[in-house]
Amino acid sequence: MAAFLLGAVLLIVQPQIVPSRPAINSKAETSAQSAQRELLKKTSQKNDFKENIHSNGSCRQLPQTIIIGVRKGGTRALLEMLSLHPDIAAAESEVHFFDWEDHYRNGLQWYINQMPFSYPHQITVEKTPAYFTSPEVPERVYNMNQSMRLLLILRDPSERVLSDYTQVFYNHMQKHKPYPSIEQFLIKDGELNVDYKAINRSLYYIHMQNWLKYFPLDHIHIVDGDKLIKDPFPEIEKVERFLKLSPQINASNFYFNKTKGFYCLRDSGRERCLHESKGRAHPQVDTRLLEKLHEYFYEPNKKFFELVGRTFDWHSSVAS
Repeated sequence: MAAFLLGAVLLIVQPQIVPSRPAINSKAETSAQSAQRELLKKTSQKNDFKENIHSNGSCRQLPQTIIIGVRKGGTRALLEMLSLHPDIAAAESEVHFFDWEDHYRNGLQWYINQMPFSYPHQITVEKTPAYFTSPEVPERVYNMNQSMRLLLILRDPSERVLSDYTQVFYNHMQKHKPYPSIEQFLIKDGELNVDYKAINRSLYYIHMQNWLKYFPLDHIHIVDGDKLIKDPFPEIEKVERFLKLSPQINASNFYFNKTKGFYCLRDSGRERCLHESKGRAHPQVDTRLLEKLHEYFYEPNKKFFELVGRTFDWHSSVAS
């Protein structure tokens, strides 16, 4: 009986090797394919199942769902809310396996080791917001599991830019380091600085095109981050359906905290809110500059709406 149980657990933990899509030139192995081959080879050599099996029957396993982004879109809130479901086992920290080369070179077994212990009926979830905007990540995720269910949370691109700046600004303030004003990033030679990285991260259609090369749209559920902030329960219901989870999360799991100004969570009588770093006030920005930002995102947003077949209530979704 013990041998049977161990065999079953090994089947769960052992990563499934999924061949990448065929290259245009089948005779020439691409560097990406070569790296994937070495990664899988390293995985088979380094498996240490004793570390990944718990005496209570749980084990570490590759995630079946990944929250891929977007940065400052509400990924932490989404993960915390989804974790209310008893069938979800979530990795606490951002793993950065697919986008950081030093992590990726460690192989899939290293990736498994970053996952929480879970039971066979549970879905393991990890979130790394940088995945969405990292060009190499979609293919790497596909090579690991082409059936992966992906969660993408987006918010108004202009608001996301301001949140992006705000996070970096406060990080510098905490280290007592000076940081330029947001206008110095947004304006260059009197025009909108479209080379600003925060603006590039908000060009959703460019990054989405990259993901759709490898995953069909029905494998990517887009969460409306603006609605999640204002009324979280309906958005979480949609996520439950997408992941084919039984409806376990209720409206009573959320309550509005007037002091913090956003929704907090209630689970089995225990209340908790997101870290104080979440929901910070954005810097004051000149109205004309905001209008420029809205105008800039109008066409990219239109392309994104056409790409995913739905619209969002964003400032720049309507021409000025």
